[in-house]
Amino acid sequence: MPVLFSALLPPDDVVEAIAEAVGEPGGGLRWEPPERWHVTLAYYGPDDLETRTAWLERRLAGRAAVGVRLEKAATFPGVLWLTVAGTELTPLAHAAGADAESRPYAAHLTLARFPREDPGRAARWTQKLAGFTSRCWQATEVALMTSEREPGGPRYRVARVFELDGA
Repeated sequence: MPVLFSALLPPDDVVEAIAEAVGEPGGGLRWEPPERWHVTLAYYGPDDLETRTAWLERRLAGRAAVGVRLEKAATFPGVLWLTVAGTELTPLAHAAGADAESRPYAAHLTLARFPREDPGRAARWTQKLAGFTSRCWQATEVALMTSEREPGGPRYRVARVFELDGA
């Protein structure tokens, strides 16, 4: 069974703006490559693709497109990420299943990982990206993604796209 999650994929120009703001990645962090950047709505783990597709079709039917803007960097233990401005995304994430997770939903885009025991490693990057703000874009679709383990890190693939109203 594939590992599944739902996500919003930033448009190319937003990915380029993030990459430009980051500049030369380094500093002892393990950086996610731009092709893996996404805003997770919900994580499902190993799941049946057809069953999850049908479930999401019902849950996302009639949902409106949402405005998304990425802003300053922050950290979770071991993770450097960009915040998502506003709260429009939370109802969509809950419809996609985020409310079933044990932790509260925090919309973000993961940039890099670092050892949990060394939070100072990300301090330079939170300072460097403190003033970052992407343009606001309309997220008009939700992607159901598969994640496969590969030697260089996970490989994400779009398995299905669900259009949001206003697309």
